[in-house]
Amino acid sequence: MMFRRWSAPLLLVSGLLFACDGGGGTEAGKDTAGSAAAKPTSTAGAAMSPRTGAKGGQAKGGLPPGHPPTTGATAEDIPPPDDLKKPPADAQKTKSGLITSVLQAGKGDTKPAKYDKVKVHYTGWQKSDGKMFDSSRKRGQPAQFAVNGVIKGWTEALQLMVAGEKRRLWIPADLAYGNRPQRPGAPTGDLVFDVELLEVTPGPKPPEVPSDLESPPDDATKTESGLVYKRLKKGEGKDHPLPNDRVSVHYSGWTKDGEMFDSSVVRGRPASFGVTQVIKGWTEGLQLMVKGDTFRLWIPAALAYGEKPKSPGRPAGDLVFDVELLDIKSPAGGMSMPSRR
Repeated sequence: MMFRRWSAPLLLVSGLLFACDGGGGTEAGKDTAGSAAAKPTSTAGAAMSPRTGAKGGQAKGGLPPGHPPTTGATAEDIPPPDDLKKPPADAQKTKSGLITSVLQAGKGDTKPAKYDKVKVHYTGWQKSDGKMFDSSRKRGQPAQFAVNGVIKGWTEALQLMVAGEKRRLWIPADLAYGNRPQRPGAPTGDLVFDVELLEVTPGPKPPEVPSDLESPPDDATKTESGLVYKRLKKGEGKDHPLPNDRVSVHYSGWTKDGEMFDSSVVRGRPASFGVTQVIKGWTEGLQLMVKGDTFRLWIPAALAYGEKPKSPGRPAGDLVFDVELLDIKSPAGGMSMPSRR
C-alpha cells in the first residue's frame, strides 16, 4: 500500500495496492502513496500501497525523489558533481549496493527511523548523462516526507544521516526506479543525489506485526482464488462494496518475513480508491466486508504483485494486510455493477 515516488522519493506506496504487477490492479492509487522516491501517501494509501505511487499526494514542499521529476535541462540546472561517474575512494558501500559519501558533518546525534518524517534539500542527476532531473534547491523549497515513503536507496541512506548532514548518494537502478521505469518522466538507471537533512520529526508507532503471518489460524476462511481472510472486528454496516464503488480504509501490510512495507495508520490518514483499482486480493477481500469491519487478508503472490514484481519497490511474494473499511461511496447516479459476492 509504495514512495509520490518524483515528488517524493512506492510505492508504495506511498501507495501500493494500485499498480500491481502480476496481480490484477491498475495503477490508480497514486494519491495514496507517500512521496516520490517514495511511492505513496494519500488518499489511498498504497497497498503499496494499494496505490503506491499513488497517491499519497505530493510530498510537502516539493517533489522528493519519488515522484515524477522535472524534465528538460535549463540554464539554471545545477551541474553534476565531478565524481558523478566514480565515487571517491573514501565513499562507503553498503550490502545493498548503495554508496554514500559525507560532504558535511551534521550537528545532530539522532538518526531518522523508518517511520519518521524528514525535511530535506536535494538535487538528483542521472549517472549515465549527468542530466539533472529534480531539485528542491532549484525550486527554493525543501521537501518533506516519511523515511519509508521514498525509493529504497533514499530510505536506506536517510537512516545513516543526522540533522545538518549533507551526503552524496550513488544509488543503483534496483534501489531507484529501475532501468526501464514504468512511470512517465521517471529517471532511468543509476542515480546520484546530493541530500541535506534539515530536520527529523518522530513518526507514529507502527502497528504490531501479526503473530499469524506465516500460517492463517484454523478459523480463517479460504476462497476459491486462494485468498484467505478472517474478520478481526465486526462492523455495523449491512452492505458490501460493489466493483464500481469507492471505499475509504485504514490498512497496514506486511511481507511473510514480518516487514511492514506500507501503512495508512502510520501516515495518519485513511486511503480512498475504487474497489477495482487495487490488487486482485484487495478487490476480492473488500467485497466480503461491510462498513466498520476489520479483516486480516492473507493474499497469495498471484493476487498481489507476483513473486518478482516488475516495478522496483513493490513487495514480492505472499502478503498479509489488516484492513478496516471506514466508508463506502457509490458512483454518481447510484448505479452499481453486480456484486461479485
